[in-house]
Amino acid sequence: MSPEATDEGCWTKRDLAVLPQEIIRRKRDGKALDKAEIAAFAKGLSKGTFTEGQVAALAMAIFLNGMSRDEAVALTMAMRDSGDVLDWSDLPGPVVDKHSTGGVGDNVSLMLAPIVAACGAYVPMISGRGLGHTGGTLDKMDSIPGYVSQPGLDLFRKAVRETGAAIIGQTGDLAPADRRFYAIRDTTGTVESVPLITASILSKKLAAGLGSLVLDVKSGNGAFMATNRDARQLAETLVEVANGAGLPATALMTGMDEPLASAAGNAVEVANAVDFLTGRARDRRLEEVTLALAAEMLALAGIAPSQKEGLGAARAALDEGRAAETFARMVTALGGPADFIEKAGDYLPRAPAILPVPAPEGGFVAGVATREVGLAVVSLGGGRTRPEDEVDHAVGLTSLLPVGSEVHAGEPLAMVHARSEDDAETAIGAVTGAYRLSASRPPARKAVLRRIAPRA
Repeated sequence: MSPEATDEGCWTKRDLAVLPQEIIRRKRDGKALDKAEIAAFAKGLSKGTFTEGQVAALAMAIFLNGMSRDEAVALTMAMRDSGDVLDWSDLPGPVVDKHSTGGVGDNVSLMLAPIVAACGAYVPMISGRGLGHTGGTLDKMDSIPGYVSQPGLDLFRKAVRETGAAIIGQTGDLAPADRRFYAIRDTTGTVESVPLITASILSKKLAAGLGSLVLDVKSGNGAFMATNRDARQLAETLVEVANGAGLPATALMTGMDEPLASAAGNAVEVANAVDFLTGRARDRRLEEVTLALAAEMLALAGIAPSQKEGLGAARAALDEGRAAETFARMVTALGGPADFIEKAGDYLPRAPAILPVPAPEGGFVAGVATREVGLAVVSLGGGRTRPEDEVDHAVGLTSLLPVGSEVHAGEPLAMVHARSEDDAETAIGAVTGAYRLSASRPPARKAVLRRIAPRA
């Protein structure tokens, strides 16, 4: 490409300092990139003037050499500005959201958005699909008949304005540079870079026009960050970069050494969420995480004067049924059945084969290989290994025993929902292997491990 060329993202003489190969070379040599170089890269991502090879090379250079806080802030802002930035200034209340780094049985968003909305905030929750062993909120919502998980902007705004919450997928015009960057990172072994994870998450949240953000950073054998040290590093970086970009944010580190809910899949997690909202059944660890995040969101948004009062407000919205009513209105506003919350079992798809996972011996559940549980759901057809894979919304696991449960030989560790008995038998073997039993009950573990706030 000639440096004399102009028009449509080509390079002029004044752009010589930000040629792709020069930016790559500087980061390869461990030097910090300035705002102009980072802005040129984000432009190159969205306009296609950086080739796939050049993007991959820079991603690897960043993976190996890292980025400073200022670089990560600049990359986040540049990717935010690569597309539309939503404006919610017409709403009469604060606009808040949360982001989870992903896990197994993590259906928190389905309860959290309506709980916080029922307390007076607005929650335009832009979520993703599952990939690998983790589930995706969007796949769960797609199991509701008629629900439009990727609406146009007008319907999205209408749903948020009228119900207080909307759980949807990323639109094509929000942070398009991130979409291309992530796709290349996913195929070049550079996904796990903390500054790139940070910029990817926050660019989309900033583009969503939020007033504040709470981050749920998972740690454990079912999380992308398996150790507390790595999870804390990511949480601290996310909080620092978000606040550096002008978005007030805090984070909670939460445990993912076992499935968060007693269900893992899509329709089965929606059913679990409806039971939670209506009070029919609430998994202990799921309740702990959901209410802690709600308290944090309400305090950060200024609706509650502290996390303690936010917790009380969130619990009241849940126990008084206001959160369930908000969820029902949101589903209806986005095309789902008007009586979904009352008749979820009639609407959600059901798998034809439902079989127990018998415990091979008696004892107490001492540990769960959570990633293996997630992969069992994928093997049933409930997840994807490639973005283009179709998902079977009916399959999954229910009645997953939590750590500390006592079980006798032959009693179910879980129930498998499968397309066939052969599929079920394969999943039964995987789930059996994922559970570790012991003769004594292990000590109880907290689900919320640590709170991360901005440095003073």
